[in-house]
Amino acid sequence: MAWENQTFNSDFILLGIFNHSPTHTFLFFLVLAIFSVAFMGNSAMVLLIYLDTQLHTPMYFLLSQLSLMDFMLICTTVPKMAFNYLSGSKFISMAGCATQIFFYTSLLGSECFLLAVMAYDRYIAICHPLRYTNFMRPQICGLTAAFSWILGSTDGIINVVATFSFSYCGSREIAHFFCEFPSLLILSCNDTSIFEKVLFICCIVMLVFPVAIIIASYARVILAVIHMGSGEGRRKAFTTCSSHLMVVGMYYGAGLFMYIRPTSDRSPKKDKMVSVFYTILTPMLNPLIYSLRNKEVTRAFKKMLGKGKSGER
Repeated sequence: MAWENQTFNSDFILLGIFNHSPTHTFLFFLVLAIFSVAFMGNSAMVLLIYLDTQLHTPMYFLLSQLSLMDFMLICTTVPKMAFNYLSGSKFISMAGCATQIFFYTSLLGSECFLLAVMAYDRYIAICHPLRYTNFMRPQICGLTAAFSWILGSTDGIINVVATFSFSYCGSREIAHFFCEFPSLLILSCNDTSIFEKVLFICCIVMLVFPVAIIIASYARVILAVIHMGSGEGRRKAFTTCSSHLMVVGMYYGAGLFMYIRPTSDRSPKKDKMVSVFYTILTPMLNPLIYSLRNKEVTRAFKKMLGKGKSGER
C-alpha cells in the first residue's frame, strides 16, 4: 500500500493565499479580524444557548450545534495559515495534513445533515405545531444531531484513508492555504480517476439529498405561512425561515461549486476564493445572521450583558 511508501515525517508545502505585499498584508489582517469575529460570535452563541434556559428548545439546540461546527471549522484552517504567514514557514506534516482533511470534511459533512434537520424542525414547528413537542422531543433532537456528527465523521475518515492510500512521489506543493483533499489528489502519481468518480457520487448524496429535504420542508412551510391568519405569526415565521435559508444558500452554493466538479476543471485561484468563503466568511456570517434577525437571541445577549454589568457594581 501507499502508506508503506510514505512516512508521517514527510512534509507538504502549503503555497498559501497571501504574499507579503502591502495589499496582501492588509487582506491577511482582514482575515484575522474575520476570524476573531467568527471565533467570538460562535462561542457566544454556544454559551448563550447553554446558559439561558429560555433558549433550551430544539431549534436553539440545533443552532448551538451549528455554531459549534462553525467554531471548529474556522479553527481548523485559519490558525495554521496565520502561523505559516507570520513565521515564513510553509510546511505542514503529513499528520497535520491528514488532521486538517479529517476535521474540515467531517465538519462540512455534519453541517450538510444538520441544516436538513434544522429545516425539518421548522417544518414541524410551523406546519404541525401541536405535534412539535412529540416529534422534536429532546431524545429525538439529540439523536438527529448525533447522527449528523457521526455521518460527517464517517465521511472525514473515508476521505483521509482514501487520500493517503495514494502515493505522492512528485511535487509536494499544495496550491492552497490548507490541506484540501482535491488539491492533494492533483499531486498524486497514481491514477485517481476512479476515486474521483466515487467522490463525485458521494458528494451528490451528501449535498443533494439534504437539499431535497430542505426544499421539500420549506415548500410546505411557505404554503403554511401564506395561509396564516395572524400577521405577527407570519412575520415571525418568515424571519426565522429566511435566516435559515440565507445560511443554506451560502453553504450549499459554495459546496456545490467546490465538489460537484471534476479535478480537470479546477482552478487553484477559484478554489482558494471559494474556500475562503465557506471556511472563513460563512462561519462569521452565521451567528450574525441568526443573532441580528432573532429577538430571542438578542434578548438573551442583552440579559447576559446586564448581569455582567450588575456584577461589576
